[in-house]
Amino acid sequence: MSSLLLFSRNFLKHPRMLGSVIPSSRFLVNRLLHQVDWSRARTIVEYGPGVGTITKPLLRRLGPEGHVVAIDTNRDFVRHLGRTLRDPRLHVVEGSAADTATVLADRGLARADYVISGIPYTTMDPGVRDRILRTTHDVLHPDGMFLVYQFTRAVQPFLHEVFAQVHAEFEPRNIMPARLYYCRRHAERRGTGRQREPRPRARTGSER
Repeated sequence: MSSLLLFSRNFLKHPRMLGSVIPSSRFLVNRLLHQVDWSRARTIVEYGPGVGTITKPLLRRLGPEGHVVAIDTNRDFVRHLGRTLRDPRLHVVEGSAADTATVLADRGLARADYVISGIPYTTMDPGVRDRILRTTHDVLHPDGMFLVYQFTRAVQPFLHEVFAQVHAEFEPRNIMPARLYYCRRHAERRGTGRQREPRPRARTGSER
C-alpha cells in the first residue's frame, strides 16, 4: 500500500487523530526544518510521524551520531515506518507523546534538542494535552525548541501557558494552510549565550 493511500485511509478511520486528509507539503516541511541547527542537533523527537513525511528529511539532514525518536499511537503507521525506513538512527515507538521522558530514558537519551509535532491538540482530552506539553517542556534541552504545526490557532494559548517564548508563522502552501509555532522553555531554565532566534521568513500575501 502506498504512503498516501495508507495516510488517507487512516484519516477516514481516525479523523480526530490526524489533522489533514493528506500528508504535509514540502513547503511546510522545509519551513519547519529551517529552524533546526543541524550542527548541534543530536536527538530529535517527532510526535505523530504518520507515513514519514517529515521523518525522511530529518534523517537525510541529521548527522551520523544523531537519533530520531518517532512516537505514534497508530499501529499501522508504526509498522509502515518500521518496514520502509531502515536506519539505525531511527527509533519508532508505538505509544503516547505523554510518555516521552520514559521513551527517551529507555534508549539512553537524556534530552531532546528538538521536538516536532503535528498531532491535533485541540481534539484531544485536555488532561492528555497538558501532560504532553509539560512533558515536552521538561525533556527539551535548555537550548532546545518545540516545533509545532497545526491548522488552526486554537493551540496557541496552551503553548503560552507552558513555554516562555512562542513565535508564530503561517504557511499557506499546504493543504490545509498551516500555523507554525516555535517554542522555547521558561527563561529561568534556559542556557545562556547559545540560543538561536527563530529564523524569519518573508511574509506572503496570504498571511494574516
